[in-house]
Formats: sequence, structure tokens, C-alpha cells
Amino acid sequence: METPENNSGYESAEKIILRWDSTASEEGRERMIFGTDRQEADVYLQAVDEIQRTLSSASISDCSHNVDADDQSKVNTTIQIAMARLEDEFRNILIIHTSALEIDSLFDSSTSFSSSTPTHHELEDDEDCISDDSGSSRNNLLQLHHCESSDSSTYRTSSSIREVDLMPAEAICDLQAIAMRMIAAGYLRECIQVYGSVRKSSVDSSFRKLGIEKLSIGDVQRLEWEALEGKIRRWIRAARVCVRILFASEKKLCEQIFDCVGTDIDDACFMETVKGPAIQLFNFAEAISISRRSPEKLFKILDLHDALMELLPDIEAVFDSKSSDSIRVQAAEILSRLAEAARGILSEFENAVLREPSRVPVPGGTIHPLTRYVMNYISLISDYKQTLIDLIMSKPSTGSRYSGDPSTPDMEFTELEGKTPLALHLIWIIVVLQFNLDGKSKHYRDVSLAHLFMMNNVHYIVQKVKGLPELREMTGDNCLRKLTGKFRQAATSYQRATWVSVLYCLRDEGLHVSGSFSSGVSKTVLRERFKTFNAMFEEVHRTQSMWLIPDGQLREELRISISEKLLPAYRSFLGRFRSHIESGKHPENYIKYSAEDLETAVLDFFEGYPAS
Repeated sequence: METPENNSGYESAEKIILRWDSTASEEGRERMIFGTDRQEADVYLQAVDEIQRTLSSASISDCSHNVDADDQSKVNTTIQIAMARLEDEFRNILIIHTSALEIDSLFDSSTSFSSSTPTHHELEDDEDCISDDSGSSRNNLLQLHHCESSDSSTYRTSSSIREVDLMPAEAICDLQAIAMRMIAAGYLRECIQVYGSVRKSSVDSSFRKLGIEKLSIGDVQRLEWEALEGKIRRWIRAARVCVRILFASEKKLCEQIFDCVGTDIDDACFMETVKGPAIQLFNFAEAISISRRSPEKLFKILDLHDALMELLPDIEAVFDSKSSDSIRVQAAEILSRLAEAARGILSEFENAVLREPSRVPVPGGTIHPLTRYVMNYISLISDYKQTLIDLIMSKPSTGSRYSGDPSTPDMEFTELEGKTPLALHLIWIIVVLQFNLDGKSKHYRDVSLAHLFMMNNVHYIVQKVKGLPELREMTGDNCLRKLTGKFRQAATSYQRATWVSVLYCLRDEGLHVSGSFSSGVSKTVLRERFKTFNAMFEEVHRTQSMWLIPDGQLREELRISISEKLLPAYRSFLGRFRSHIESGKHPENYIKYSAEDLETAVLDFFEGYPAS
């Protein structure tokens, strides 16, 4: 073998390498080889190939003790200078061709993204490769010729993944050529580190534009829920872009540059670039999945669950290598924890409804805030029907009529055969809500108002169920019939509690005087009856005008029902006994109202403010 001193090819190559040595050459410090003169770049790469061949030959000869140590050292020094220069060139090409993604356009699902550029480069043997000066075409790693494209990646069959071209084709070819030589010279780690540091900065920049903050799990868990709700919305939107566009495009770029260089090198560069950002992205969802459970979190957790479930096939496609196992596992574990959190929150919500402790009666017997909250909550649950049907797999923990526990209502599942576990949970929530409301009604001193309170609240439940087709379908007509019967029973109980005693004043019993030659009617008793009726009606009118039935139709129906009982009874009583009062003194003190006056007065009932 010729020593470097006797090898003219080596000497020429060495001069080229030293000319661009940035530590010793002013030209090397001021100019970059790639991106200015295409011919100079090719000459430099040829020089590197020559030095590498000399180094390989020297290594073989060294085994036979035919190489001087100084010659070996000289070649090693030259290749180190060349690799340092190529590392700088590699970094520079990456930096100048790294441009910020247009984030707003990526959010538009209708935007089409280019997928026409090559995803692989493969070196081809034989006549398709340019031979080096020595005539060798076997060392494929060191060829200047770049590979033809071969799109063999299966994950791009997913219609949801939209890759963008992160660099122009010429820059990719230059990067590939440099990477091949660095890796052949044993500088794989340096190549990966340079690539990862530059591309990771680009990914970090995209993260900032997407609004993804660097928050630890602890940081997320310390935030108020109101602040987290907005962050969850932004995270879902950003995660779709990250997985389907940003990470997928970074993977594509790694394949374009490194795929034909060596096994798993593209995966190593890809993970060097995106592992940190991916962990940062998924740490947010993980923090939510393990945070303290409370009812208001359920629907955002379900949003997160649905978004991650939708993304999981894309995550598995983009992170499909062994080196990215940890990302796939993290995403799957988060999904599982979100599902468990949703199940736990639903159970805790049921207990919270059952145990809600407020004892102060709502004024006027109107709809309790708990009723509105629970039914609105249930309506949202029905919006997530499909997700929750998949997640809720067990029946609720209910009481039994045989348990003897007065603090828990009973619910028998035998009547509910064929219902999904989710439907059983919804019915159970309604049962425990009624149970709690029944307890609250007992805090009213006025029994009539307690019945009105139950009527209002159960009627509200009925209207909510009727108004939500999904909820009505899940709970079933039998449940609706029972609820309707309950509020009607409450309305009947109210009327009995209020009006039986009032109408009792209009009875005939006790008015007739037996064995008398007079008219047979005791005027004293009759006057007392009219006075008592007037006083009782006025008290009911004064009190119940301030009671409230928020539903206009229900309010009108109850007024009509009152009038249908009150007015005929009063007209009949007045018709039979008016003459007995009018024939005496001051009849106006006893007959204060006509039937029409009472009818008008009834219209004041249940408006929620004092009658005029």
C-alpha cells in the first residue's frame, strides 16, 4: 500500500480538507461549502471519500505492521478535521432550511398537505452508482449519488395523517450525503445529536405557536379547574396537529435523510427530535387523568378520552418502532386512566347527589338548584352516550327494599332487564335525586308548600327527560310514567292539603236547625261559615301568590284544577244561602266575594310575588 506521502489522491484530498478547516483557514471560517457552489460541495465530499479510503486501507495495513504510526496519526487528524467541518455544514443546512410551520393553516382540516416528496432514499448498486476514482463501486455508503424514492411506509395509509415537506429536496440530498460520511467515519452519535438539537428547537417553536406550555404534572394539578378547561380545549386541538402533522412530518424527514444509511438510524434521530416534546405533550393529559376527581371534570375528561382514543391509531402508526415503545405505552395508559377516572367520577357524582346536605328550603317551593344541576348534568351525560356506554360496564351500587337502610333509596333491577349499565346509572341518579328532594321537602313547615315543591321538581325532571330523546330512550317509558305519576300525585296532595279545609267551610252539615219553625238555617253558624271561608281564602291567596310554579303550563293547569273545585262549590253554597245573609244586617261583611272575584283571585296564585 502507498503511504499518504506517496499517494497523490490523498495529498489532493488533504489540501481540500485543510483549506476548509475553520480553525486554521480564514476562508473556512467565513464561508460554508454547501449552499454556495454545488461543485465545491461535491469536490469536498470526494475528498472526504478519499481520506476515508486511505484510513480504511491504513487500518488493514496496520494489522500487518506496514504503516508508520505518524502516517496513521496524520490520516486520523485529517478525517477528524473533515468530520468537524461536515458537522458544521450539517448543522448549518438544518438551520437555514428550518422554517416555522404555518400553524393556522394546519388547523384547517380542508388544507391539503404535500406527500409527493420521497420518504426513503436507498443506495443502488452497480451501474446506477457513480464509481470513485479507484474504480470501486462496492462501498455504497460513500457514493455521491443519492437514492431514488421508495414509499414503503404503511402508516401513511391513514387518511388522518397529513405530512408536510419540512425541507426542500436539495437540502435533504445534501444532509443525506453528509450523514452517510459521518456515520461511515464513526460519528453516528455526533450526527444524531446535531440533528436532534436543531430539529427539536423547531418542534419546540411549533409547540409554542400551538399554545403547548412546558408544564410538569405537578404544575397542571395545581391549576384551578376553570383555567384547565381552556387548556384542555387547546390541548385537544394542538394534539391533533402534533401527532398527525408535526410528528408525522418529522418522521418523514428522518426517513428521507437516514433511511438508507443504516438500520434504525432514522428511528434514533426521530426519537432524539420528538421524544422530549411528545412526553411534554402527553404529560398534560396524564396529569388530568390522575388529578383529584370531581363531578365538574367529567365532560372535559371525556373530551380528552375521545380525542386520545381517536388519535391512538395515529400515535401507534407514527411511533411504530421499538425505540418509541414508551410513547405508545404512555398514550395507552393515559387512555385507560381517563376511562377509569370517568367511571369513578360518575360513581362519586351519584353519591354527591344522594348526600347533598343543604337544608334551607328554596323560597316559594320552586325548582331546587340541585335539581337543575343534576338534570343538566344528566343531559350532558346523554350527549356522551356512545363513549359512556363503552366505558360504564357495571351496574350502580344501589340500596334494596330489603336492606332496611333509611339513608339510601331502593331500586330493583328486575324491573329494568335489558337496560345498559349506563342507563341504569342514569335511572339511579334520578332515583337518588328524588330521594334527596323528598328529604328537603320535609324542611317546609307548610305541608302544602312541601307538596308543591315536590310537584315542581319532579315535573322539571319529567320535562327534561321528555325533551332529550337520547335520555328518554335510555331511561325508558316506564321510568317516565313513574315520574309523571309522582308529580301528579304531588299536585293532588297539594290540593288536598290546601283546599279540603277551605272547601269544608262550604258544607251544609251543621247549618240546619232541627225542630225549628224558622227557616231551618242557623244564621249565626252561617255567618261564621262565611267569615271562616273568607279568612281562609284570603290567607291562601296572600300566601300562595308568593309561591312559584316556574312552568307556565303547569301553573295554568293547577289554577284550572283549583277553580274547577272551588268555584262550583262556592256558587252552589252562595246560591243556597245568600238570601239568609242578605236578609240580615251588614251582609257585605259576610259575602265579600262573588264567584267571579274568586276566579280572578286564583289567577294571582303561584306567580312568586305578593298579590296587589
